[in-house]
Amino acid sequence: MTVDLGMPGPRPAETPMDLTLLYRGPLASCDYDCPYCPFAKRRDSPERLRADRAALERFTAWATAQTGDTLSLLFTPWGEGLVRSWYRQALVDLSHLPHVRRVAIQTNLSCRTDWLAAADLDTLALWITHHPGQVDRGRFLAKLRELAALGVRHSVGIVGEPEHLDAARELRADLPASTYLWVNAADGRSYTDEQAAAWTAVDPLFGWSRDPHPSGGRPCRTGESVVSVDGDGTVRRCHFVRPPLGNLYDGSYRAELLPRPCPLPVCDCHIGYVHLEGLPLYDVFAGGVLERIPHGW
Repeated sequence: MTVDLGMPGPRPAETPMDLTLLYRGPLASCDYDCPYCPFAKRRDSPERLRADRAALERFTAWATAQTGDTLSLLFTPWGEGLVRSWYRQALVDLSHLPHVRRVAIQTNLSCRTDWLAAADLDTLALWITHHPGQVDRGRFLAKLRELAALGVRHSVGIVGEPEHLDAARELRADLPASTYLWVNAADGRSYTDEQAAAWTAVDPLFGWSRDPHPSGGRPCRTGESVVSVDGDGTVRRCHFVRPPLGNLYDGSYRAELLPRPCPLPVCDCHIGYVHLEGLPLYDVFAGGVLERIPHGW
């Protein structure tokens, strides 16, 4: 028996869209050795790097051709992308496309910064994570000053591990007030009210990250106006829900974009729960959802 849920039917394939895509290719290597990360100091084989480059260039070519749509693009590699020339070139090229509203990437900023001068800085943005113990704070701050001099839009953040609290406080004191410093709750860690207050003094929005958000059965923009894409072009509603919606390159995903409740009981990652319709985070981060910059910061 078919049950009518009163939900809209599939979207016609030719309908113009305002679509946010989170792209994650095969790359899984990083130049840092963070103890809380499974990809620390991982090295990709030459074959994997070639596959990652080919996949990214294919995705960039697809995005370039979507002139009838409006796109917002966030690269969320498992490893560090900006030490690879093809990620830097992709961000520069995509930033100049008139139908791309925003292109951003999550990065540790271990790369050089001069390449950013070739980008359209009204479109490009960086989501930067500081990893204490992996880079000298003075060197990290010097690179942030380079970004500021270029006019690169960016946020900076840190993982809320107890041993990072002093580094977070020092970083907040060193950064200009105009730079948002976010704090991610550490995976699997619970925070007492006292601990949470200490982190909230660094990031006034830490409360949104402190605990996983109930999401099961609740409306979410993922699967309708937000999707994730892997290197093969498989489209899923988000990185955390595995059933595919179709493929990017044959267009089969387009007819599957429709409102769906979240099938998971909770969502504990910012790139997921920011899209929950029951949370006000599209207003909190209006104009800066992908690069994690609060509205009016």
